[in-house]
Amino acid sequence: MRAPSNTSADEFKPAWWLRSAHLQTLWPTLFRHHRGPAFVRERVELDDGDFVDLDIAGKHHPRTVLLLHGLEGSSKSPYMRGMASALESEGWRVVVLHFRGCSGEPNRLPRTYHSGDTADLGFVITLIRERYGTQPLTAVGYSLGANVLLKHLGESGLDSGLDAAAAICAPMVLQVCAQRLQQGFSRFYQWWLLRSLRHKLRRKTWPEPAPLDLTRLDTHNSFRAFDHAVTAPLHGFESADDYYQRVSGRQFVPRIQTSTLIIHSSDDPFMTDAVLPDPSECGPQVQIEVCSHGGHVGFITGVAPFFAHYWLETRVPRYFEQSVAERN
Repeated sequence: MRAPSNTSADEFKPAWWLRSAHLQTLWPTLFRHHRGPAFVRERVELDDGDFVDLDIAGKHHPRTVLLLHGLEGSSKSPYMRGMASALESEGWRVVVLHFRGCSGEPNRLPRTYHSGDTADLGFVITLIRERYGTQPLTAVGYSLGANVLLKHLGESGLDSGLDAAAAICAPMVLQVCAQRLQQGFSRFYQWWLLRSLRHKLRRKTWPEPAPLDLTRLDTHNSFRAFDHAVTAPLHGFESADDYYQRVSGRQFVPRIQTSTLIIHSSDDPFMTDAVLPDPSECGPQVQIEVCSHGGHVGFITGVAPFFAHYWLETRVPRYFEQSVAERN
């Protein structure tokens, strides 16, 4: 598919020693040891009796950025720690929203989280606005969190509560992503993530009878099978197809009224360029930057392994500085 016409020049250049999409994807997980900022945890009680945990850094800064992690991520994920440090050093209060069950403690309800779960995000945005009023508030979403963010932006239009947003490697057409993760080495990522999801489900306390057959978790060995047997019934969808159709972020992009940067890599092993919106689907508030390389949430440059530079941690703060300045 042809990239949207509002795509920027390919500014990112991968490190010569990390040209492979898989190396770009795996390098931070395997070799990046970033402590991140000093987070303080806050538990937020939700109206349905469940909770989400926030990790907060730079509490006294006068503007806030909300970070949304990817599938099975948390504030401990290398990409989250790196971005949190970069933004805090630029004067941002950083708030990491852990999706339900992702903060290290199982959530209370049988349901968990999914790619279209925008209610908790909206709740936390309202909470931040109540605390800090009209101070600048932006958000960064990675992968699953990026899809959640785009869906929220499209659903809420002018009432998003955000001054700017950045969506990194968003799986905007879940059907395409489920198919891509069934191919080649990408099956490794599928295996790894499903393994984590199964482990988390087994740690939960379930009512009697449980709403799904926990003895058959190991038989759901693809995302489509897992989403059909687990994600869909736990969250009120009829099937995996119903889930994919209703929550995929691309359909919400035309309704976005908030300044939004979408960053995509054409060699992303989790998806293809088919997830990208057509130029006619993008309003003036949406800017799409497509890089030829970068893998999934990688985007690593630098002259040598010990001098790796994580381009996103420069690009996103720069975009927010520009967007907030234009707003004022």
